[in-house]
Amino acid sequence: MPKVKVARKSTWVDMTAFVDVSFLILTFFILATKFKPEEPVEVKFPSSVSADALPETDAFLVTVDKDGRVFVQLDDPKARRTIAENLNKTRNLGLTEANIKAFTNAPSIGVPFSGLKNLLSMTSEQMAAAAQPGIPVPDSTGGELFYWVRDAMYTYANKKANWIIKADNETKYPVVRNVLEAFKRNDINKFQLVTKFQDAPVGSPLWETRQKPAEKK
Repeated sequence: MPKVKVARKSTWVDMTAFVDVSFLILTFFILATKFKPEEPVEVKFPSSVSADALPETDAFLVTVDKDGRVFVQLDDPKARRTIAENLNKTRNLGLTEANIKAFTNAPSIGVPFSGLKNLLSMTSEQMAAAAQPGIPVPDSTGGELFYWVRDAMYTYANKKANWIIKADNETKYPVVRNVLEAFKRNDINKFQLVTKFQDAPVGSPLWETRQKPAEKK
C-alpha cells in the first residue's frame, strides 16, 4: 500500500509588530541613556570606606591630576553657556558667540583665562588633542578657580548645586589646599570628594553596621 504524502506548505509569520516593538525599545534606551562625559585626564582615586553615589545633575566638578593641573566640568550645557557669558563680561575675555558655543559643547576646561579664547577657537578634535596646562591656583587666594566657582554659584543660584572635587592620589597637598581655598572664599564649605570604595576594617563599628543587613538576608 503506497504511503500517503503530506503536502508541504511554507509557514509565513508576520514580524512587523515584533520589529516595531524592538525599534521602540531601542529608541527608548538611546534617548534615556546618559553617556559618561569624556575625562580630561586620568586620575587614580584615593581609597575611602564611603559608598555614597555621586550626583549626576547640577554638578560642578573640579579635577586635579597628579601634576597639579586643575580642570572644571559641568554636566549641564545651559549652565556652561551661562558661566561662559558671565566670565566673558566680568573678566573681559573677548569671547565670540562661536567661542561660547564651543564652550557649551566642551566636556572640560583646563586653561588660564588668557588662553581660553584660543582653546575655544579650535575644532573639537584639536581641542581634545590640545595639552591644557590647567586653571591657575598658585596660592591661597584660589587663583582663577575662585572666579569659576563664583560664577558657578551665580548660575546655580536657584538650584542646589553639587560641588565635587576629584584629585589624584599623588596630587601634592598644597594644590588641593588652594583648590579648597577657592571654595572657601566663595563660602562653600560642603562638597564631595571622589574616592575609590574600600570596605571598612573588619570589626569596626561601620563594618558591623554593614554586616547586619547581610545577616538578615
